[in-house]
Amino acid sequence: MESAKAKGKTNGWSPHIWLGCDLFAWLRLLWLGRYSFGWKQAHLLPLGTMFALGHTILRYAQQGLYGQRLRTSSIQEPPIFILGHWRSGTTLLHELLVLDPRHSFPNTYQCFDPAHFLISESFIRKYFNWILPSQRMMDNMPVGWGRPQEEEFALALLGQPSPYNSIAFPNRGWQDAEALNLDGLPKWQKANWKRAFLKFLKEVAFRDPRRLVLKSPPHTCRIPTLLEMFPDARFIHIVRDPVAVFSSTVNLWKKMYRAQGLHEPTFEGLEDRVYETFLQVHRRLDETRGLIRSDRFHELRYEDLVRDPLDEMRKIYVNLDLGNFEKVQPDLERYLAEHADYERNKWQPSADELAEITRRWGDVMRQYGYLNVGLRDAS
Repeated sequence: MESAKAKGKTNGWSPHIWLGCDLFAWLRLLWLGRYSFGWKQAHLLPLGTMFALGHTILRYAQQGLYGQRLRTSSIQEPPIFILGHWRSGTTLLHELLVLDPRHSFPNTYQCFDPAHFLISESFIRKYFNWILPSQRMMDNMPVGWGRPQEEEFALALLGQPSPYNSIAFPNRGWQDAEALNLDGLPKWQKANWKRAFLKFLKEVAFRDPRRLVLKSPPHTCRIPTLLEMFPDARFIHIVRDPVAVFSSTVNLWKKMYRAQGLHEPTFEGLEDRVYETFLQVHRRLDETRGLIRSDRFHELRYEDLVRDPLDEMRKIYVNLDLGNFEKVQPDLERYLAEHADYERNKWQPSADELAEITRRWGDVMRQYGYLNVGLRDAS
């Protein structure tokens, strides 16, 4: 219903996510970017400040209405964390897992307006669906307030250290880089991060107590912290042809910087940053995956998921003991039939590009069997 109402809107347009900051998050974001607004984006300074004040007032209103109940609430079942580098198929896997009626998830409204969604979500979803584009800017996946979303956006908009803060002022370089794995944060800041993350998840679970399925690429580097918070959590790592991942990730950040940046992006150093971050993510995963019990960690390839989604999903349910797969199979079959004509973007790298990717990422490509792969897709 939501995507039907949105149909026909320009896919390249997207509302500014930073208008979801409360005042404290907004001031922190401006400090990180040293107020380096572009002329075309200068109007967002007073507009963002006005919105931030409103969000802060509503946040305190929500605390007044729900504070005591939220403090005594709990997350009843250990979450499922989807791990994987950007553009590795994490969104598709998220979409499939949340079809299970036993699962819940943070949705787009909750992640983009995290300060007070308990008191405002029903109103916004009823009257303001029109402000969303019909599809994501980087691919053809549908958009809607009620669709699953990355909780990393919520953390950034709540004023927590997050690599996503770099999207606001991309020409300032990689902001909050230490928040990728959290180890570089001071103890007090890491404790604040954990407290804010848990509070957000408890608010999501307060509305819907089913098992949470959480998806955020930076979580791939945060296994030790996530295990501290949720010792019984399940983890699913999805990997994809690195050549496709490189092309699609560069495309992702270019589109995000253009649409969400608060100044005109130059993209200086972007490709090198993608190269370095990819290696950092995979090295960190290799260092920490052994902390997870074997019956709570499952790994799959995106290409296998696309080729035989029912079989790959069945393996996940069996290996992680997620319950009766037959209970969700009809919904999966229906979803797959409805999206059978989904078109993925195709990328054919030049010989020089392929050589550079192989030179830098050859070890990871070899580890997962991606050397000498032919045509790459990067949806």
